[in-house]
Amino acid sequence: MAVFARNLLPLATTSMELIRGQHNLRPRHRGCVATIGNFDGVHLGHQAILNQLAEPSSQLGLPRLVITFEPQPQEFFAGPAAPPARLMRLREKLLALDGLGIERVLCLEFDHRLAALPAQRFIEDLLVERLGVRYLVVGDDFRFGHRRTGDFAMLVEAGQRHGFTVSNTHSYLLDGERVSSTRVRQALAQGDLELAMRLLGRPYDLCGRVAYGDQRGRTIGFPTANLHLHRRVTPVYGVYAVLMSGRALPPWPGIANVGRRPTVQGDHERLEVHLLDYRGDLYGQHAKVDFLHYLRPEQRFESLDALRLQIQRDEQSARAYFSARDILPPALLAPGGVKR
Repeated sequence: MAVFARNLLPLATTSMELIRGQHNLRPRHRGCVATIGNFDGVHLGHQAILNQLAEPSSQLGLPRLVITFEPQPQEFFAGPAAPPARLMRLREKLLALDGLGIERVLCLEFDHRLAALPAQRFIEDLLVERLGVRYLVVGDDFRFGHRRTGDFAMLVEAGQRHGFTVSNTHSYLLDGERVSSTRVRQALAQGDLELAMRLLGRPYDLCGRVAYGDQRGRTIGFPTANLHLHRRVTPVYGVYAVLMSGRALPPWPGIANVGRRPTVQGDHERLEVHLLDYRGDLYGQHAKVDFLHYLRPEQRFESLDALRLQIQRDEQSARAYFSARDILPPALLAPGGVKR
């Protein structure tokens, strides 16, 4: 099970510095090697870009800085009516970047003012004057500034004038196709979690604090840990075999439902996880849920009894999946990881 487990730490305990907005930049933040992007999902293509910062950071003795945006530009331009599914909340993205050794993140609010900022102003005011960027890495398709007029050639020309180096990263390919956040979303929407895992370099996960639900799961024999999704659109929907972990919870197999719970007239999307053979209280704890295998779409049942019977079938399917991969609940393991 260790292959699926990653540390889940409250952001306050990380060593990475989060700078929220240009107004919080200080003179000590001048001098860095940097990259710019949404980094939604922090997939293998993003990791290739981030890895390119390591050598110049070491050679120049400067911290690695990621410039990202909140909301993401696609969300801003799409508006509330049709936002794209978000792979990561900001907190999840920051945890992933911290895990890759990034020292600083500058999070810019993407609003009408930033959308209208000319590309040359973005370079001169932010990259040169405020940040003193010495080395910049961007993807080969990177565009920025008002009406996306800024591109790699503009950055190279600016670097020659202002004394910083610009390097591009060619598309990261998997099976001959470009790895992208869009491709990850498509894989998740199709229930292809194995492909999503290959694109991300890890299982797709959602994080959150375990909250009190309506307690209906207990009444039908399937108590659940409930996590609010805190996003307008989630990229996963339905019933899955998952591993859930946290500070006080080793990676534990379970079944998860992501959706509105139509059988009980739910009014918003929620993540509910039933942990197999688990007895304990997780309320208030931060948890991470790794999505490993798609079982079925969410559906409405005529009664709670019909729902209970289906969940029993879902549990059997999940147990078969876990058993084939020798993944057992820790409660069924003796000390040392041996089956009881």
